[in-house]
Formats: sequence, C-alpha cells, structure tokens
Amino acid sequence: MLTAIQLEHILDTKLNSKTISDYAPNGLQVEGRSQIRKIITGVTASLPLIEQAIAKGADAILVHHGYFWKSENPCIRGMKGKRIKALLQNEINLFGYHLPLDIHPELGNNAQLARLIGATQFQGMEEKPNSIPAVAQFDTPISAQTLKQRLETGLGRRVILCDEFVEAFPQKAIHKVGICSGGGQGYIDLAAACGCDAFISGEISEQTTHSAREQGIYYFACGHHATERAGVQALGEWLKAEYGVEVEFIDIDNPA
Repeated sequence: MLTAIQLEHILDTKLNSKTISDYAPNGLQVEGRSQIRKIITGVTASLPLIEQAIAKGADAILVHHGYFWKSENPCIRGMKGKRIKALLQNEINLFGYHLPLDIHPELGNNAQLARLIGATQFQGMEEKPNSIPAVAQFDTPISAQTLKQRLETGLGRRVILCDEFVEAFPQKAIHKVGICSGGGQGYIDLAAACGCDAFISGEISEQTTHSAREQGIYYFACGHHATERAGVQALGEWLKAEYGVEVEFIDIDNPA
C-alpha cells in the first residue's frame, strides 16, 4: 500500500517528469484519499473511466490524458465539473502524465510502439534532451505492407498508409522509422530530414499526406488513442511488479 504523495514521488522519479515542459500539470491533479491500494489505469480521464473506477473500488486513477490543459477554460462546470465532482465525492486520486509518458525510453508510448513493430536502436529524434519524436531501426529492412500488418495486428485496428510517392521518390524498403504517438503528425518533416524511410503517428492532418508524397517517406496513421494505450499499461505493470499494488487497465475505446 502507498500513500498518494508516495505514489506521486515514485511516478515523478520514474518518468523524470520535473524536467519536462508540458501542456498540462504532470502528477497528482485531483487529490483523494491518502492510502492507495487499487489503481485503475486508462488513456483519458473520461467520465466512463471514472465510473468504472468507482464501481471497482479504486483509490486512484492513472492516465495519460488528465485535466487542466493550458488552453482549456479553467471553470469547473459542465462535463469537466461532472468528472471532478465524481472524483471528489468518491475520494479518488487522479494522476496524469502526458509528455513524460510519451517519451520515456522504456515505458513510453513511443518506445512501446517501437517494441511492437520489432524495431531496435530506439532513441530521441531531436538533438536535445527529452525529444518528443523518436527514431528506431529494423535490423533487416521490411516492406511498407509488412509494417502495416504489424501495426494493425498489434494495435487491433485499421491503419492509414500513405505510400503514393511523386515520381522523384520510388518505393523503397523500410530500415529507419520515425515514431511519435498521438497527435505527432507534425514531426513528419523532421523525420524526412533525418533520413527516415517511414514515420508513424496517431493522428493525420491534410498536410501530412503531401509531406509524405513529396518527401518520399511512408506515413502510417494509427489512431491517437490506439498509439497511446501501451504506455500507461506498461507503467501500471511496472508499479505492480515493483510495489505490489493492485493495478487494472480499463480501455474506454475511442476510434480517433
């Protein structure tokens, strides 16, 4: 059993969260009861996740998408009010870790995606600490269709593949792959500049397709939610193994 403050310290230390500038606070976002025996993990702190945590007698919820984003209305009303009210009335702690859980070299979403597709030599793509996008390599180059199959099998969903290059860029095998889970499609240009043969993210934008076509880089859009399930699951399993707390992952499916 852990206290809420102990758990926050453990997570902050493991994820190195204090060194990472983010769009939302990382750590304990809503305080509940002091003692934690059971933790529910999930991608987003939606009301359905909170309701399932209540039904299962959880003391804490640990998510990738928590609350209090820099751009959101600070008023606690409507949907946001209902969520926070449910947490407070049931004394459930809410822990949220965003970018720290994307970029962690062992447990992060990007690292988990690299492991899922069988890529190695995982490292940050940007030449600075705490790089958000990552890059990895295949020991033996694979085809775009093979990579698509690995992603669809591992994530359990259809993947969008952009492979219609302009004439200047012929089809090629994939050796070096860029990765940025969730809404990381904007890093495709950096991936191309770094010599990646392919780039994987969750979301796709209109301009992403043009970048892929005109720079000769395969692009795989796998879904924001789908690419960010594995990190929080891995973190939960680590907590269970290291500290003996009860942890259960609940997937509130999201097609986006």
